Amino acid sequence: MKVTVLAVCCLALLNACSILKEQKKFDARTPVAAANASFTQTKRQEPINPEWLKPSPKPYALGPGDKLEIEILGEKGTRTDTFVTPDSKIYFDLLPGIDVKGKTGVQLREKMEKMLTRYYKQPQISLTLREVSSQRIWVLGRVNAPGIYPLNRPLRVLDAVTQAGGLFTSRFTGTTEELADLSHSFLIRGGKTLPVDFQKLIRDGDLSQNIYLEPDDFIYLPSALTNEVYVLGAVTEPRPIGFMNEMNLITALGRGLGMRPDADLTNVTIVRGSLTEPKIATVNARDIIQGKATNVRLEPGDIVYIPGATSMSPGGFLHDAVNTFTRLVAANEGNAAGARNATPIGVNVNIGGTGSSSNP
Repeated sequence: MKVTVLAVCCLALLNACSILKEQKKFDARTPVAAANASFTQTKRQEPINPEWLKPSPKPYALGPGDKLEIEILGEKGTRTDTFVTPDSKIYFDLLPGIDVKGKTGVQLREKMEKMLTRYYKQPQISLTLREVSSQRIWVLGRVNAPGIYPLNRPLRVLDAVTQAGGLFTSRFTGTTEELADLSHSFLIRGGKTLPVDFQKLIRDGDLSQNIYLEPDDFIYLPSALTNEVYVLGAVTEPRPIGFMNEMNLITALGRGLGMRPDADLTNVTIVRGSLTEPKIATVNARDIIQGKATNVRLEPGDIVYIPGATSMSPGGFLHDAVNTFTRLVAANEGNAAGARNATPIGVNVNIGGTGSSSNP
């Protein structure tokens, strides 16, 4: 057993040394003849789910940060504004902390009325949701007011973009054409990139792309003025690098990004254009490094994905490249936005009270 483990470690070390040795054969600053790669036009296979075009039938479930107004009807001095605590509890009147995790307003009202029978005769609770904080969406990038917004009503993608102030407009031309890169815009739900085509939705008015949003959905509309190439996958530091004139594949790989020992340089995937209908090329970078093949020109916005030796998912290299790209961008942009949460928007929704409610 020890011999087997030692052999595997030795093979990994030899592979890493081999890659480093090959990388030393080129200098990223030295001009290298490059040609255009042979790209194939593709289309991501997953269609828009018809259920996404319908508002969720699920009732609102309370969560940490939500602000509630609670009152025992007919009992003076019981009206109270309270918040759901970080551990999903509320405190009201003589009651101990009540766990509200996953409960709707109606369920909470019924539970409170039952518990209050120890102190009141036939208590009736009026319970109103005043502010939504536990269910949010992210709208970042080239919009006028990027931030984190409460999901306090059924919202679709265009509603969210409008709520965030609409696309950022150039004060010189009065247009958004050169500011929002709709071809690289995306929506992430539960760690998965949904096949929403922002070009069709915003530019062409194709409402079949205008899906309803769910809590924690992440929308990002990048700037079209950013000249970067993304080098992702089996590298020690997956990240974007600044685009230079006549940038090529080997230059990108040589910009200080070390390869992991399991990097498969024979199947480097370049993704270009729209994320929903991209062009894709598979290149043998090892042959280029060894002088057996011509280098490949890159363009701003290209995604260069180096797969691991056994990392390909059932969706293929294209699926892995796009999902790795969107997760990386979402993580970077989300971390930057997390400290500047949008101001909660007040709502006036009676979620279980028997009386009318007033504006907050």
